[in-house]
Amino acid sequence: MTESPLTVVMIDDDPFILESLTTILQANGRVQVTAVSTSGADALALYRRFRPQVLLLDIRMSLVSGLAAAEEVLAAFPQANIVFLTTFADDDYLVRALALGARGYLIKQDTAQLEQALFAAADGQTVLGQEVSGRVGQLMAKGRARTQQAGCDASSFGTQLSQREREAARLIAEGLDNREIAQALYLSEGTVRNYISAILQKTGLRDRTQIAIAWWRGSR
Repeated sequence: MTESPLTVVMIDDDPFILESLTTILQANGRVQVTAVSTSGADALALYRRFRPQVLLLDIRMSLVSGLAAAEEVLAAFPQANIVFLTTFADDDYLVRALALGARGYLIKQDTAQLEQALFAAADGQTVLGQEVSGRVGQLMAKGRARTQQAGCDASSFGTQLSQREREAARLIAEGLDNREIAQALYLSEGTVRNYISAILQKTGLRDRTQIAIAWWRGSR
């Protein structure tokens, strides 16, 4: 029996990019691009209609950004596998994308690795482009500095959170994504996202990186 192709919906405000990537991805029959759009505003409707295994989004688009589109999709479909494909290897974009629960962050120059990355994302893995993955150490260093600026010391981080929020913070510090945290705590991904929002609000931290650093500082 022939294996069904991986289904992908792709959104990018450049029609040439959409056409080129569709041709590349469908070249060997392992991937089927079921829909494309040049507007982030179409993301939720297209996801709801086609239920793709992966939603591939540009991150910077006019009117509705990829980040805003991803947040809307994940609010309605927490199980969605979203991968960002962008020309911007920006630390802030990367942190915000992963904090949302995105499965991946790839650079458009890495098209040779794109098909493999999409299959990995559909399988629940987190995928990062080579240029992005090399920035992890820098992100941790920046996150440590921001945590100190936020004034979140070990004692205040622990006492401000509920037991469930502490459990979520611990799993973030261990490197788990939202789906894995949900499975570990027997919760929905939407509930996990709510816990993370509560942690950020209570502690004054900005992202998952800072949560992880604050947790490890408090556990020493």
